[in-house]
Amino acid sequence: MKLKHIATISLVAAGLAVAQTPEVKVNLPATAPAAPAAPAKPAYTDAQLIEEFGWFIGKRVGLTELEFTAEEVATLIKGLSLAASGKESPFELEKIGPAMDEFMQKKQQSYLGKLKNKNQGETAAYFAKLKENKAIVELPSGLRYEITKPGDGAAPKPTETVKVHYTGTLIDGSVFDSSVQRGEPAEFPLDQVIPGWTEGIQKMNKGGKIKLYVPAHLAYGDDGRPGIPPGSTLIFDVELLDIKAATAPAPAMPAMPAKK
Repeated sequence: MKLKHIATISLVAAGLAVAQTPEVKVNLPATAPAAPAAPAKPAYTDAQLIEEFGWFIGKRVGLTELEFTAEEVATLIKGLSLAASGKESPFELEKIGPAMDEFMQKKQQSYLGKLKNKNQGETAAYFAKLKENKAIVELPSGLRYEITKPGDGAAPKPTETVKVHYTGTLIDGSVFDSSVQRGEPAEFPLDQVIPGWTEGIQKMNKGGKIKLYVPAHLAYGDDGRPGIPPGSTLIFDVELLDIKAATAPAPAMPAMPAKK
């Protein structure tokens, strides 16, 4: 009985407490909260990502261009496996290094030689085709150009700086540089660019447009540049926006008289 009495008192006390507590309204959602979304399934498996990473390494190294044979690729993978497993180099780097450099240089020189011959053949055929266009002028240097829009201003001098919009392409049409794509004109001192530009831009007038066909010997020769293979002919579409005179050198300060 005593336990029942205590329980009854407790319930009454609780009821009084509820009666004396100010009413609190709680806005409950009309529906139960949605369960958290299941994590999205990865677009690629780890194996696919590793495979792509291997392809990326192979392309950056240039296995195709350097003409690695299937046997050489297998040996290369053997070396990668040794490195991945944390093992030491199979040979002494100080001793094998020079021979390895020589081997890779021969691979590279072979590739560059074939690429140069390929580009020279394509250039000869391309320039032969250009002869059919009577609007294209050929200069003794080998530079070809075509005025695509006459300008009404002055022609720049080699000592001046030109402000231009331009797009440079290879003869296959691939773009390697373009101020137009960057959305900002470029400025160049005309005596500090490739010879094909120095000579060709002088053939146009401010406000005009020109198309330059620059053979390799008037561009980067056999050296090449990023996006420009060795021995490449370069084609430029150029708009001459402005010409800036060369900045005159500051006059020399007169010598200060010596103190007496």
